[in-house]
This record gives sequence, C-alpha cells and structure tokens, in this order.
Amino acid sequence: MAQLPTRAAESRTVYPWKVRLIGYTAASLIWLWGRSCRWRLVDLSGVASELPADRRIFIVWHNRIFGIEGAYHYFLPKTQGAILTSASRDGEIIAATMSRFGAAIVRGSSSRRGVSALLELRNWLRDGYDVLVVPDGPRGPRYRLGPGVIKLAQVSGAAILPMRIDYARYWSFKSWDRFRLPKPFTTITVTLESPQFVASELDEATFENERRRIESLLNPTNETD
Repeated sequence: MAQLPTRAAESRTVYPWKVRLIGYTAASLIWLWGRSCRWRLVDLSGVASELPADRRIFIVWHNRIFGIEGAYHYFLPKTQGAILTSASRDGEIIAATMSRFGAAIVRGSSSRRGVSALLELRNWLRDGYDVLVVPDGPRGPRYRLGPGVIKLAQVSGAAILPMRIDYARYWSFKSWDRFRLPKPFTTITVTLESPQFVASELDEATFENERRRIESLLNPTNETD
C-alpha cells in the first residue's frame, strides 16, 4: 500500500527487535524478489485504472501472500488501508513485514480477537480506507473462504473484491496452505475481479450460498494442490 494512513500514524505498533529484524529482512527479500519478476494485470474491476470513491474489501488466498506487495506496488499504488493478520506469533512477523511497506495492521482471526478485529476493520472502511483480508488464514482449510469476510461486507456495506495472484512458475512448500514462492524472473498475473456486494440481511442458506459464490470467484478452477 502507498503509505501509512493518517488514521494509524500515531498508533504504529512497536515490535520486539527480533521481530523488527525478521520483518525488515523479509520485506527486503520480497521487494528484491518481486522486482525480478514480470507483472501482468487483468483488471475486471476497473479499480486499477480509476480509484473508486467507495471502499473495498480485497481478499487473496494465504498461499499467494508473497505477491501482495508487488500487486499493490505496480497496480494499486494509491490504495491506502489496513491488512488483517492473525494474533499469533507468525501473524506478528507478517504484520512487521507488511508494515515496512506502509500498510496499517489489524490483528485478529476467527479464533482470537475475531469480534474486535471485525469492528476495527469496519471502522477503517467507514473512515474511507480499503482493507485486505486473507480469508483462509491463519490455519485453513486451504482455499476455504471463512464467513468473516461476508459478515464484514454486511456490517460495513463495502464490496468484496477478489484478487487472484498466479505465478507462471513457482515452488510449492509442504505447509498447510501449500505456500507458493514464485521463481525469479517468472510472470506474476494479478486478476482483480469485479466488486461483489452482499445484502445486509441474509438467512442462513442464502448466507452460505453467497460465501460459496465468492469463494468460487477466488478459486474459479477449483484448485486443490
């Protein structure tokens, strides 16, 4: 994201020095690695060409988070907002890394600080900022869109914008999410789907249908790895 929004400038988290060091090192490697790749955009949303007045809830799968910085740097440089990371130790490292790129951080997940994180994200959206959520993190199941994104869209009125990040060549790791690391000099394609609005009131069956529909937009070829 372009720069730390004013809303969070006075409340930046001060991380332990070891976490800051890991975050700085990881951010530097991501920056250098990403600059070696070729980037391609498929913008079905129109967001990259003209920043909309309405805010968006960007979503991307956990195993593609390596490409988030490049996607924002090349295609969404004027976007400001917050990224949701888990309240775990790993989430702290991810938070320290992403904060190096100017993103504000909201800590929480479905298992820890879920309600407070949802309310904080809603406040970011209401204040005119975008947010980014990894809907199958921090523990999966992989490629499973959790209900929190749908709930956030309902309480905020913001549209969900699925962001697919695909690597032409990559290494896949044996982690729960089968994390993907793009190979140097490969092509990275960023697809921004059209904004998806969710009604504020849904019965249980319709809610699940909406969850599945948006999940399929983020995983249109039903990848299972």
